Amino acid sequence: MLIAVITVSDRCAQGLMADTAGPAVKEILTREWPQAAIRTALLNDDEDAITAALEEFAEQDAKLVLTVGGTGLGPRDRTPEATRRVIDREAPGLAEAMRTKGAERNPYAWLSRSVAGMRGTMLIVNLPGSKRGASESLEAILTLLRHGLEVVAGAQDHP
Repeated sequence: MLIAVITVSDRCAQGLMADTAGPAVKEILTREWPQAAIRTALLNDDEDAITAALEEFAEQDAKLVLTVGGTGLGPRDRTPEATRRVIDREAPGLAEAMRTKGAERNPYAWLSRSVAGMRGTMLIVNLPGSKRGASESLEAILTLLRHGLEVVAGAQDHP
């Protein structure tokens, strides 16, 4: 199974700041799906570049793509828009679950514009850009992701 982690950050892509959130997400994925091939990418906050990367991973038959960053209210935060350009169907419960869990510790989690959805058989989820926010958000939906990926793969059993 191919999984991708795309960090979206002008400062990280320009080498002005180290990407800590993307590697933290990759570490969690490696623990949860040790058999998976995990690819990473680091992009500027550019909607067209994000869209192109998502489409490229779809062509490579990735099953899960997690974006990290670009989900806030800033003028360059365009990850949700790029994701909506690519997906066929939204899965709003994933973003709602992440915001709900995040708001237990940080009320600013409600400002996240993260979205989640499907493109064919690929699930795309937008995570926050901070290491803590990305890690906690991913941990909050791991069980949902595992089940969702099983259903997409054809599993008929539902808990």
